[in-house]
Amino acid sequence: MAVFFRPRVWFFLVAVACAAMVGYALYVQHVEFLEPCPLCVFQRIAFMWIGAVSLLAALHNPGTTGRWVYGLFLALGSIAGMSIAGRHVWLQNLPPDQVPDCGMGLNYMLETMPFGQVLSEVFYGSGECAEVDWMLFGLSMPAWTLLWYTGFTVVTIIVLIAAQKTKA
Repeated sequence: MAVFFRPRVWFFLVAVACAAMVGYALYVQHVEFLEPCPLCVFQRIAFMWIGAVSLLAALHNPGTTGRWVYGLFLALGSIAGMSIAGRHVWLQNLPPDQVPDCGMGLNYMLETMPFGQVLSEVFYGSGECAEVDWMLFGLSMPAWTLLWYTGFTVVTIIVLIAAQKTKA
């Protein structure tokens, strides 16, 4: 088995990738002055969750059952991220006349509304979430994050299955 397909190494690489992506998002925000919309903020939180779970898994280096538990928590974070990023990509691809109006800022919503209502408002989306301010190879940042979430989930499952087969 290739060294990066060993579960401990894979989890460590995922943690490093998540840290790099959150770091780049912070760079874009604070150096390039591209303010994140509410959906972007929640995508960052999903990457932080995945990175934290992966770092714990790499440090713990559990047995087979523990790897699958960490893999499940990683997948849950990825599925949440895919849902958020998928919604974001959908909003970005709406015709201009169907884009929702810009809403309140996330900080204001968190200060004045119950958290459940904030989530509802954020996932409904707003006009600011439909703007495409950054692209690489024809894909927006939410499209790239969607690919990363999907890749983390699929490759983690492959790594865990391969590790289980080599033990048998």
